[in-house]
Amino acid sequence: MRTMLPVLLALTTVELASGLVLDTFQSTLLRYPSLLVLVPVTIGMAGNLGSILAARLSTAFHLGLLDFAPDDDLLLGNAVATVALSLTLFPLVGAGAWLIQTFLAGTALGFLTVVAVAAVSGAVLALLAIVVTLVATYAAYRLELDPDDVVIPVVTNTCDVLGVLVLFGVVRLLV
Repeated sequence: MRTMLPVLLALTTVELASGLVLDTFQSTLLRYPSLLVLVPVTIGMAGNLGSILAARLSTAFHLGLLDFAPDDDLLLGNAVATVALSLTLFPLVGAGAWLIQTFLAGTALGFLTVVAVAAVSGAVLALLAIVVTLVATYAAYRLELDPDDVVIPVVTNTCDVLGVLVLFGVVRLLV
């Protein structure tokens, strides 16, 4: 309780800020409904990628296999796997969002644009999820906290916020 309550209160504040950012892009979302379809999926996938990596690093930590060295094969292998998952899944997410929007109400954005927005967002989010997960896991280690208790909530909430910011940053660049 002593460990998690402050963490969860801080993360709630971060999530509220994410909602405020999302609200500022309401007109863009209403103009391009296929982007509206991407929002929850992008946020969820970013959190999922971070959670998978966090769980793997937490297990390695408990087994004594994690040493936080830049040349650690375990860290590098898991980071590469996270990026590979992202590069595989996010273009499919973009294609799915475009298809759903096309079948439901027509679409205002082209297929390649939606797929590009999803793919670039996913690649950036994978890199950010890796950094957030490594920092959170290392901080838990240094603060002598159980990473199972702290890292996944921190990573999922932070990736939710980053998902919104990155998605709309990419939209501003590509749309």
